[in-house]
Amino acid sequence: MTRGKVAEMWRHYLGSAAATPHAAPARAADLSGLPPAYIATAELCPNRDEGIDYALRLLQAGVPVELHQWHGTFHGSQAILSAEVSQRQIAELGAALRRALAG
Repeated sequence: MTRGKVAEMWRHYLGSAAATPHAAPARAADLSGLPPAYIATAELCPNRDEGIDYALRLLQAGVPVELHQWHGTFHGSQAILSAEVSQRQIAELGAALRRALAG
């Protein structure tokens, strides 16, 4: 992962538009009033610290947050369906979605 690759990903996501808080909520100055969040981070992910920081900022703003840090995983590792940790990740995400939709 390089700075250039990250910039390229942003271009794919945004085109020529600026990264507003609608595209990258972590960039918003005020996070109050956002809906409850489920945030999962991988131990070996370049976005891990940003995800954890976002979860903490949401908590500080009074937003309910469920944060999961998956030890020993990497960004996108849940795509390896045969891995036991991936199966746990997918099951946990499904359970979180069921809880959110039931409420």
